Amino acid sequence: MTRTITFTPEIKPHHNLVELLQGEFNLLGARESCGQGMCGCCTVLVNGKAVSGCLYLAAFVDGAEVTTIESLAKPDALSPVQEAFIEAGAFQCGYCTPGFILMTTQLLDAHADPDDEQIRHYLSGNLCRCAAYPEIVNAVKLAARKRKAGAAGA
Repeated sequence: MTRTITFTPEIKPHHNLVELLQGEFNLLGARESCGQGMCGCCTVLVNGKAVSGCLYLAAFVDGAEVTTIESLAKPDALSPVQEAFIEAGAFQCGYCTPGFILMTTQLLDAHADPDDEQIRHYLSGNLCRCAAYPEIVNAVKLAARKRKAGAAGA
């Protein structure tokens, strides 16, 4: 499920996407951490492409498809990527987890069965201060298997 944001409130020209999501829509999954687009905590998908919500101007999403961590799950089930991160224990504090999950979603959309090098390269823009990197790589592999199994069963 994705949300298409159409502006009804007035957005100041300097507001970034995180400010819009949090302030106007109460979506708190994308978090501003570094404020420089270097850590991945604010990752959001806009029209299927990852952006740093702390640097992306809110005005640019007018009429766009915006996917946040909150919109990945179905009403009765988590997405395969979200399930995989839980099952693999791919987080500690969880602060960076939404960004990793959204980047993993984009990665698996582009590469259904990535190898370790592709995973590490693709996720290199996301930082985990708790150092759960081995578990994150395992979660990506598990998510790829879950997606394949889901596609085969569909």
